[in-house]
Amino acid sequence: MALTLLYLAPDLQTRRTIGTGHERGGLYFLDTTPPVDARALSASVSPLQWHSRLGHPSLPTLQKILPIDSARLECESCELERKHRHLLDVARTIMTHMHVPKSYWGDVVLTACYLINRMPSTVLNGDTPYSCLFPDKLLFGIAPRVFGCVCFVHIHSPSLDKLSPRSVKCIFLGYSRIQKGYRCYDPQSRKSFTFADVTFFEFTHFYSPQSSAIIPPPSVPLPVPTLSVPPHIEPPTRPLQVYSRRNRSTTLIVPPDLPPTAAPGNPSATPANDLPIALRKGKRSCIAHPLANSLSFQNLSPNYQAFSVSLSSISIPNTYCEALRHPEWKMATDDEMSALISRGTWELVEVPPNADIVACRWVFTLKFRADGTLERYKARLVAKGFTQTYGVDYFETFSPVARLNSIRVLFSLAVNLNWPMYQIDIKNAFLYGDLNETVYMEQPPGFVAQGEKQRMVCKLKKAIYGLKQSPRAWFDKFSRIIGEFGFSRCQADHSVFVQTTKTGMVVLAVYVDDILITGSDIDGIEEAKTYLQKHFVTKDLGRTRYFLGIEIAHSKHGVSLSQRKYACDLLQEAGLLGTKPVDTPMDSNPDFWNDDGNYLEDKTNQFMDKPRLVHWEAALRILKYIKTPPGKGLLFKRHGHVKIEAYSDADYAGSKDNRKSTSGYCTYVGGNLVTWRSKKQTTVARSSAKAEYRAMAHTTSEILWLKNLLKELGFMYDDPVSMHCENKAAIHIASNPVFHERTKHIEVDCHFVREAILSQKICTPFTPSSEQRADIFTKALRSKQFNFLSNKLGMIDIFAPA
Repeated sequence: MALTLLYLAPDLQTRRTIGTGHERGGLYFLDTTPPVDARALSASVSPLQWHSRLGHPSLPTLQKILPIDSARLECESCELERKHRHLLDVARTIMTHMHVPKSYWGDVVLTACYLINRMPSTVLNGDTPYSCLFPDKLLFGIAPRVFGCVCFVHIHSPSLDKLSPRSVKCIFLGYSRIQKGYRCYDPQSRKSFTFADVTFFEFTHFYSPQSSAIIPPPSVPLPVPTLSVPPHIEPPTRPLQVYSRRNRSTTLIVPPDLPPTAAPGNPSATPANDLPIALRKGKRSCIAHPLANSLSFQNLSPNYQAFSVSLSSISIPNTYCEALRHPEWKMATDDEMSALISRGTWELVEVPPNADIVACRWVFTLKFRADGTLERYKARLVAKGFTQTYGVDYFETFSPVARLNSIRVLFSLAVNLNWPMYQIDIKNAFLYGDLNETVYMEQPPGFVAQGEKQRMVCKLKKAIYGLKQSPRAWFDKFSRIIGEFGFSRCQADHSVFVQTTKTGMVVLAVYVDDILITGSDIDGIEEAKTYLQKHFVTKDLGRTRYFLGIEIAHSKHGVSLSQRKYACDLLQEAGLLGTKPVDTPMDSNPDFWNDDGNYLEDKTNQFMDKPRLVHWEAALRILKYIKTPPGKGLLFKRHGHVKIEAYSDADYAGSKDNRKSTSGYCTYVGGNLVTWRSKKQTTVARSSAKAEYRAMAHTTSEILWLKNLLKELGFMYDDPVSMHCENKAAIHIASNPVFHERTKHIEVDCHFVREAILSQKICTPFTPSSEQRADIFTKALRSKQFNFLSNKLGMIDIFAPA
């Protein structure tokens, strides 16, 4: 009979063999017998089982860590016994600190072993046991967390409906040994999760001291009263659980020693009520994009790795009680309250009968500079406006803000005309708004008056953040104040104000509390700043460098606009900082379809209702394109004129499900790209000429808006605007108002293109397809053509090495 050579390996990671042998007749015969300690032969429990319970590695691995022969030592001086005491000391510390019940003792010991193996040891000259065994691996595959804290496991199941909770409240029970993830347990559903997508609240105990004391320990036999010496009680054990590798496993594990329902720290709270806000994480980086998220620490020592992790994390509190633990957040809340009191925001009154009381809460965040460094800690008292009732405590809520198209027009004018650009920030802008309605709010958490005023409520005199009418009240107040100084509102954009002076003009754009001010009159700009400082508490930020998430870089050639920080924030949120970039945002492969036949050149947001895997991959591809590189933006050059130029294009029946076409256009002011758009047409075009003609109608509307805006800014533009088109049939239809069979089905609203041509507002020169810049907004292009058109649009990367 043939003999089969057999290798036995106890661990898949170390791949160490415990012996070699042969298979014969269904039995395995080892050639050699591994050495066994004499005390292990007399033990009632095998040493391998104890090592499995405590998370110890195999015996050869222990011999590598502890080379001293333990067989000649007494039990009190044995390294294994001392290491056992070390494990229990750490386990008791963890359980006492987080009030963890004794029923979780097995998970606590496993976590203690996991942490001890990654701690520096004086025996190993400051190195860790884990790095001795695996010198080429990272010390922590995932970031360590506080054992026993509250965590929320995010559920990404496609079977959930829109109203189902997206997370489950669990207790953190350590780290998985078979996959990269955190081990979490839900006592109510008695389910164990192993996920990497978990939100932690490390300052919140899952069990309170009372609840952990109430949970009874596992039942053990009581000693017989008649015996003088009670019988020896074996410690409770959990059966050895065997796990198999799987992706994001969700297994139903019911440990026999756990109570049926483990009471959390707040028994009255339900998991649905305790769900966290999706945008508010328990941890936030003190630097917007730390090195831990973009570089590899594999070549660094464990000490430097731990040091870098401690530098790149800071806790953002979720409640006022958590904020009291840190002096920076406490100071931020005190500053906010000082501003509220100094403005006379409210007065304390008795609770009126049948009055609607609006609740409030503290919101904490970190403000960063354009380079990603921490600027300040910010706390804001926010009213819960969702509890307001329309017609009772609020009416109109609409408030205009400056359009980004208008902002880019101002940047192009400033570059071409050599205007200075400054930025002003209004502190606590909403507090200046006057309320016309009667609104009652509860007293702020942490600042409740004592004594007889404890039961009073705040009758608001000023608008605060969170109220539905606050933006409108603030904008009305600002418009009135700035109008008294001689500024007039532009009809093309109600958030842009213009003042004509003796020596020039001053232009002011408002976006909530951020103000952009520019113009040709330098003295007029300073007078406007001084006037605003008399009526509001302002912060002069000087020359514009970071406005509405846009990073502005000034040079002798012009101004560069980019959103590098915002792009990195998106990549960090999606976990794609280390992904491989792509050259184009969409695949130009003509076979790139989904199951329903929808061509993915359509915008991915058209499938938000029922997205599929192919749509998710398309969205990820867009993020991967943003990474190539994230600092790519628009360059506004100094051309010395303010002429308007436009490009119009459309595909033909690009949507495969309904055969609708997509219109695209881009416009230039002063030779710089200021507006662009890509939109699916509402009706099916029977020919490419009609699709192009409809796109020309959209472009004409944008051109007329730009001309009106420039006219209100003092720039009279009488020459026809060039609207470049690549379809000669559409150009002939627009230029020759002849009725025939090919044009009778075109809607009447499209014919105002002819009217604009006849009134010499626009002209339609022919542009070949290879030079059509709007082609990039209508279809997916290959890398060569895409990069060519991107350069034509003025896209550059100022962060790229020269």
